[in-house]
Amino acid sequence: MKKVSFYFILLPSLILILNGCVSIGRSPSPRFYRLTSIGQEFPEVDSKMKSGAVVGIGPIKIPEYLNRPQIATVNKNRMITFAQFDRWGEPLDLSILRVLSENLASSMTGVDIEMYPWNMLMPVRLQVVLDVVQIDVELEKDLIFVVRWSVLDLKNKSLVLSKRTVLKEPVKPSNYSGVAAALSSVLGRLGNEIIQELSQVPTQDK
Repeated sequence: MKKVSFYFILLPSLILILNGCVSIGRSPSPRFYRLTSIGQEFPEVDSKMKSGAVVGIGPIKIPEYLNRPQIATVNKNRMITFAQFDRWGEPLDLSILRVLSENLASSMTGVDIEMYPWNMLMPVRLQVVLDVVQIDVELEKDLIFVVRWSVLDLKNKSLVLSKRTVLKEPVKPSNYSGVAAALSSVLGRLGNEIIQELSQVPTQDK
């Protein structure tokens, strides 16, 4: 009788363990996405920046609901959904900072672009700081990107300019790969706007 009772106690545990193994075996593998710099040529501008000037990009802040690996989307009722198996390949704030820095570095010839945090010995003259207010994505519609950004003159300890930029990009295709492509495109357009403003800031030493 004791053996029979033991088996009856053990059987439910074995069933749970086996079910767990089956569930794990059937779970799909996560899919990871990355942002990419935009290989496009921006219109030439008459830059007032000194050749060899050093510009620092960052730090950058993003909303806490985006500070996670899972890609976030919203529906028409503004309800947020986090994808279970579709994730960013690196922290989103670092990814945005990296791509934006690459875009500027490839387009601003003669200017050294440093990504935050940079070596304190680097003679960074201008610093671009960014505060991402919103990244709303509807898979069947658009990506909305809202950011406040400022340019600081570190040598003169002054605020050069402060702007709020709102950009919209269609999500094509209507999946998570399209989300990564749309956000990459938005960062290319933001980089172009930053370049246009930076080019008007004189950095010649007085």
